[in-house]
Amino acid sequence: MNTELHEISPKAAWEMVKNDPRTVLIDVRSSMEYLFVGHPKGAVHVPWIDEPDWDINPHFTTDVRKLMLGGLSCDKEDGCVPVILICRSGKRSREAGEVLVENGLKNIYNIDEGFEGELDDDHHRSTVGGWRFHGLPWEQC
Repeated sequence: MNTELHEISPKAAWEMVKNDPRTVLIDVRSSMEYLFVGHPKGAVHVPWIDEPDWDINPHFTTDVRKLMLGGLSCDKEDGCVPVILICRSGKRSREAGEVLVENGLKNIYNIDEGFEGELDDDHHRSTVGGWRFHGLPWEQC
């Protein structure tokens, strides 16, 4: 079983979501980002760092385990449920994913480009990478 954090592209992540209905896509950005910037269709929101204090969520692993039926989401036949994490550019989700792995969760993936990707030369996002850049399904309120 995958006991380390794996990096995955936005397109590969979307293929995994489409092809394995067990896959859970978790958006770890703040509530404001998730609601107003937008998020991948079907993503569940579990913030890693959120307003008002911008502290790391001390219940993050527990919140993810709750989504994963208490973390008991592995079996001999199918392995562990894939958990894919996304943030703005892949940095916060990588940090959150490392914590999940350290706490014993398996089959954890980080979307390396995030939702909006890195800044371009004009300090704009979604122009050189990210979920939206690749035209993958997303929504906002």
